[in-house]
Amino acid sequence: MNKRILVTGVNGFVGSFLKQRLGYKAIDTTYLTRNKEISENVFQGEDYIVKSIDSQTKWMDSLEPFSCIIHCAARVHLMNDVSLNPIDEYREINTAGTLNLARQAAKSGVKRFIFISSIKVNGEATELGHPFKAIDRRAPEDFYGQSKSEAEEQLLELAEETGLEVVIIRPTLVYGPGVKANFASLLNLVSKGLPLPFGCITNNKRSLVSVNNLVDLIMTCIDHPKAVNQVFLVSDDNDLSTASMVEQMSKALGKPNRLIPIPLWCYYLAGKLFGKQDVVNRLLGSLQVDISHTKEVLGWTPPQSVEDGFQETVDALLVSKKESNYK
Repeated sequence: MNKRILVTGVNGFVGSFLKQRLGYKAIDTTYLTRNKEISENVFQGEDYIVKSIDSQTKWMDSLEPFSCIIHCAARVHLMNDVSLNPIDEYREINTAGTLNLARQAAKSGVKRFIFISSIKVNGEATELGHPFKAIDRRAPEDFYGQSKSEAEEQLLELAEETGLEVVIIRPTLVYGPGVKANFASLLNLVSKGLPLPFGCITNNKRSLVSVNNLVDLIMTCIDHPKAVNQVFLVSDDNDLSTASMVEQMSKALGKPNRLIPIPLWCYYLAGKLFGKQDVVNRLLGSLQVDISHTKEVLGWTPPQSVEDGFQETVDALLVSKKESNYK
């Protein structure tokens, strides 16, 4: 396959690592950006297009050279969304914007469209030992997951109508060097070396995926003949309890793993008292994925272990802290 690739969302966490990998492989790639001023500094000597992902953008003058589009751009999930009509805003970018791009891509002769979706399409939690599977019914519980779910459904319908090869990838929680949000908060907490109250949280399981494993899967899907019109779940294939996650972080940081056995009922009580039930459920609950379909169809296994993924993430954090101390 003569690969000429367009990547959206290149300024995001996953997109930035994908950009590095494509550059390393010397694959002919163009990047999509919304901000021309930033782009002139970021994409020095590289091809880029300045356009927005929405329902109105005209793409036909830009897509003919490409054989594959990797669509990472999205309106991301926000914990406390204060938008007046959040579902409409998620749909405008994640659903209508995606379909607008994909439909014009099909008309322009683009062969393959790789859509980076989310495990939130499956739902928010699993029972222990009953992981989500690619064939499970979609059951999103928030606006972000709903917008991604609707995009998936419409993309597969478009594939039937036009012959566009659609590949859908649903990552779990993605971590790696420079990660933000909850993973970074927990990592910073563990880095202080203080006793932490997670000693009893040993019976839940969470599936994580290092950004390197996710990017490796995306690269595999660029031209794999069996990826066509498939949905792939992805993880490190090594699920961790909250206590095990903290243990891995402590080991990578070279810090003592001091876990205090606070009973689980204390968390549930605190969640009710302070209105943080969602936070408590994520801390204590399970969210597992079964990636056997991904491994069997593509002959793929995650190349980076959890241990190496955590160590790489920690090393980047320590370098960042060291650099900030010199400023």
